[in-house]
Amino acid sequence: MHPPSGLSAVAGLRVGHFTDTRRPTGCTVVLAPAGAVGGVDVRGAAPGTRETDLLSPLNAVEHVHAVLLAGGSAFGLDAAGGVMRWLDERGIGYPVGAHRVPIVPAAILFDLSVGDGRIRPDADAGYAACEAASDAPCAEGNVGAGAGALVGKLFGLGRAMRGGFGSACVTVDGITVGAWVAVNAVGDVIDPRSGRVLAGARSADGLGLLDTTQALLRGELPQPMQAGAATTIGVVGTDAVLTKAQANKLAQTAHDGLARSISPVHTQSDGDTLFALATGASGRSAHSTLLGTMAAEATARAVVRAIEAATAWGPYPAARDLGLPA
Repeated sequence: MHPPSGLSAVAGLRVGHFTDTRRPTGCTVVLAPAGAVGGVDVRGAAPGTRETDLLSPLNAVEHVHAVLLAGGSAFGLDAAGGVMRWLDERGIGYPVGAHRVPIVPAAILFDLSVGDGRIRPDADAGYAACEAASDAPCAEGNVGAGAGALVGKLFGLGRAMRGGFGSACVTVDGITVGAWVAVNAVGDVIDPRSGRVLAGARSADGLGLLDTTQALLRGELPQPMQAGAATTIGVVGTDAVLTKAQANKLAQTAHDGLARSISPVHTQSDGDTLFALATGASGRSAHSTLLGTMAAEATARAVVRAIEAATAWGPYPAARDLGLPA
């Protein structure tokens, strides 16, 4: 098992969860009260997002004030309104005349098949996540946006396992890059160090792991899935000084971490989306290749942490329940 390592928050960012007690769903907010340069990269074919066009380097607004990650499919985008309300009450936002408008990009994942799908994160849930936000190490596993997450769905939900929420940070030469990821993938989760499948589609008897990639290459046919029935979403943050174009590049390279730790990834049924936030709190810049390497590493570690911290729910076991070697 990978031990928790470097899970402290990036300077200038605060993370908070709301987890619904009525069924496994919830939302997670990454707050940047002083503003952060934002970027995004959407790789999955079935995304559910808000304010992503604003993050293009071609568009005007440079800073965002929070990013919301939520369950509940497209319904979960409502939670961003609660984040805006929380920020507005504190006078945080983009100045427009006499007003300040909080900038809150968001992305959602599909968890409506876990419990009563009529229960979804709403504006009050987003507000509660803001109230819970701090710069302390955040909870992992089946909390917040990862509360209802599953992985290994390609051969049917009956063979899926629990996903979850994970985080990790990497620091090099005084600059930190952190990742906060809700893992709800169609594919399996892989340990990049060993190549071993940690969680995913189970064998027909439910007692072991199938290895989805190898099953596909053997010619086993996946079950039909609706677009958007999965999705891994996350935020990569850094205290480095970045331009908007560089923040978008950081979000792009962070997807390398998903590709190392999830297989298959970025499918037609995933809406995989990663945001980047740069607070500039270190006052320093760094080589783009170094930052990209750190972002990919932190993202891969966060995916693994999500699986290690997950717990069983109903018919869906967690990795710890299969009795596989750590």
